[in-house]
Amino acid sequence: MENATPAPSPWWTPHVHADRRPFLLGRNKIQAAFRGFFAGRDFMEVDTATLQISPGNEAHLHAFATEAVGLGGSRTPLYLHTSPEFACKKLLAAGETRISCFAHVYRNRERGPLHHPEFTMLEWYRAGEDYEILMQDCATLLALAAETAGTRSLTYRGKKTDPFQEPERLSVAEAFQRFAGIDLLASIDRNGATDRDHLAASLRQAGMRVADDDTWSDLFSRVIVERVEPHLGLGRATILDEYPVAEAALARPTARDPRVAERFELYACGVELANAFGELTDAAEQRRRFEAEMTEKMRVYGESYPVDEDFLAALAHMPEASGIALGFDRLVMLATGASRIDQVIWAPVPETGH
Repeated sequence: MENATPAPSPWWTPHVHADRRPFLLGRNKIQAAFRGFFAGRDFMEVDTATLQISPGNEAHLHAFATEAVGLGGSRTPLYLHTSPEFACKKLLAAGETRISCFAHVYRNRERGPLHHPEFTMLEWYRAGEDYEILMQDCATLLALAAETAGTRSLTYRGKKTDPFQEPERLSVAEAFQRFAGIDLLASIDRNGATDRDHLAASLRQAGMRVADDDTWSDLFSRVIVERVEPHLGLGRATILDEYPVAEAALARPTARDPRVAERFELYACGVELANAFGELTDAAEQRRRFEAEMTEKMRVYGESYPVDEDFLAALAHMPEASGIALGFDRLVMLATGASRIDQVIWAPVPETGH
C-alpha cells in the first residue's frame, strides 16, 4: 500500500502563518491606500448586505443558497451575493453620486490559485460620469498598489506588468483579429443578435475546437480564454474594451456601434482584475437580458435564480453612471508576489471535496 500524501499544514499553523504574513500585511497597506484614494476624491464608502433576494443573474455564476426563517416558521429563499452591484445601484437611485465598497462576495464552484469561494470585491461607481474615467482610476490604482507594496512590477507565474506605464487599450474585436485571425463583428448584426454558425466556421478556420452543442457564447469564451487572455497585460496592463452586447448583460451599447457595449476588463500578467460598465438604466431591457441569462442557466445547469424586482424598480430611478468591480485579492497577489489567492486572505475558507 502506497503512503498517502500528507495533508498540508492548516493556515493557522505558526510556521505557515509566518510565511503568509508578509502578504497579509501588504494587503492591509494596499487597502488603506485605496481607501485614501477614494476618500480624497469625495467617494462615500458604503457597506452592503450580503444576503439578497437574488445573487445576480448571469448564466455561469453560481451562488450559495440559504433561507430566512420567520418568527412563525415561514421560510424565504435567500442567497449570498456574488457582487454588491444591485445594492450599490439602489444607493445611486437613492441619491448617492460617488460610492465605493469593499465587499465580501461568494461564488460557488470556484476554487484554485486565482479563485476562492469567498473573496473581496472592490466596487466603485460614478454617477453622471463616463465609463472611460474608470480606465484612469484603474491606471492610478495599479500604480498605487505597486508603490504601496514597494515594488516596480506586478508579477504572476513568470509574467510581469509595469504598473507605472499607461495601460494598452484594445477592443475585443481587435483582440480577436490580432490573436486568433477571427472577424468577431461579422457574426453580430446591427441589433446585437449573434450568428453561431458564422462564428463556428471562423473558429474551425483558425484551427480551434468546435462542438455541436456549443453556443455562440461558448465559442466566444473559448477564443477569449485560449487565444486572447494569455497575451493580455504583458509588459503593461491591458484594457480590453467594447465587448459584444450579448456578453455585457449590465452595460449599455456604445454610441458608435450598437453591436458592442460600454464594457471593459482590466488585465495584468494575463490575469483578469476588473470588469467595468457604462451602466444600463433601461429597466425593461435589463429584465429581458436577465430572463435570457436565466433561460440559458436553466438549459445548462438545470437551475435559475429569481430576478430582484426591487432592483429593477430602482433602476428606473438610477442616474446615468459608470461602475466597476475589481478583484481586490488578485491585485494584492500581483503586487505582493503571492502565488495563490489564499496567501492574501487572512482566514481562508476550509477546503471541501472536489
